Amino acid sequence: MIQPDQKIIRFLLADDHSLIRQGLVFVLEDIDMEYEVFQASSVQQTLEFITSHPVDIAIIDAHFPDGNSLSIIPELKRLRPEIRILIFTGIEEDVHALKFINAGVNGFLSKLNEEDEIRRAILKIITHGEYISPKTQALLMNSLHNRNLISPFLSLTEREFQIAEMYAEGLGNLEIANRLDIKQNTVSTIKKRIFDKLRINNLVELIELYKNHC
Repeated sequence: MIQPDQKIIRFLLADDHSLIRQGLVFVLEDIDMEYEVFQASSVQQTLEFITSHPVDIAIIDAHFPDGNSLSIIPELKRLRPEIRILIFTGIEEDVHALKFINAGVNGFLSKLNEEDEIRRAILKIITHGEYISPKTQALLMNSLHNRNLISPFLSLTEREFQIAEMYAEGLGNLEIANRLDIKQNTVSTIKKRIFDKLRINNLVELIELYKNHC
C-alpha cells in the first residue's frame, strides 16, 4: 500500500512499444507528485524487474511478443503483495477485463481512452488502490448472475475442461484417448458436449476462446 507520507511513488511502465511508455511518462509529469519511473518491454523483463526492485504501481500491457501478462499476475502479487497493477491495453475491455480482475489486477484501462481518463485512472490507483471503469463495473455486476462472463469454461465439468485444454494444446482425438486411457468415441462425445456448452462449432473457435480466457 502506498503510505500517505510516502514521498516518492515508484512506477514500472511495461509495454513493448516505447512510444506508449513515453506517452505514460508525459501523463505522469502532469500529476502533482514525486515519482520514479522504471521501464520494461517484455513479460520476462517485467517479472525480473519486480523480483529485484520495489515497485508501488505497475502499468502493464496485456500482450507482449514473449507472452501474455496474465500468466505472471499471480507471481507478481506473490512477490509484491502490496503492488498495484493497472492493465493498460488495446484489447477489448468487455471481453478481457474480468479475467484480469479475477487474476488480481487492480484496474483495467483501454488505450483508446482520452488522456484525461488515463490520468484519472492513474490517480485512482494512487489514491484508492484501484480503478474500475463504468464498463467493468457493469461486467462485474452481470458476472454475479452469469459466471460465464468471467470465463465460459466455468460451465464445463472437470473432465470436459481437461479435454478442452488438450485440444487447445493441439492434441487430436487419438492422442487424448491414449493419454486419458479412454475410447476415441468417448472423446468425440465429450468434444460435442464441450462445443454445445461453449456455443462454438470447431476447434479453431475453441483454441481462440481458450487463448482469450485461460
